[in-house]
Amino acid sequence: MAPTVLHDRADPREQLIGNREVAYRGGVDEVFRALADPTRRLLLEELRRRDGQTLFELCTRLISVHGVAVTRQAVSKHLGVLADAGLVHVTRAGRTTVHRLDPGPFAGVAGWLDAMSAPAAPTEESP
Repeated sequence: MAPTVLHDRADPREQLIGNREVAYRGGVDEVFRALADPTRRLLLEELRRRDGQTLFELCTRLISVHGVAVTRQAVSKHLGVLADAGLVHVTRAGRTTVHRLDPGPFAGVAGWLDAMSAPAAPTEESP
């Protein structure tokens, strides 16, 4: 039986209008929003250390390794935000739900950070 993919929602960036898509290609806004919370950053670190963990395993690691006592419901919501940003993929095989890290969206953030850290091109001053 093949695992089914959860959180296969429409891309939230498709709802944006105006020049925002041009300025922030690759979901930079969603990734930064997801990274803004320290608990979500810890979840990403745990998935990087050992990919393919269940909600129970992630909750246990937050408590035992990091000393962060968070409810399962809160961790589930954090994982949903990470999934919406494309940083975590959730699959279900039978009764088991597994969370996997997807580092792909970090490429858009890295490109934006590289562009921002490069010296600005000289511009012509208006008279």
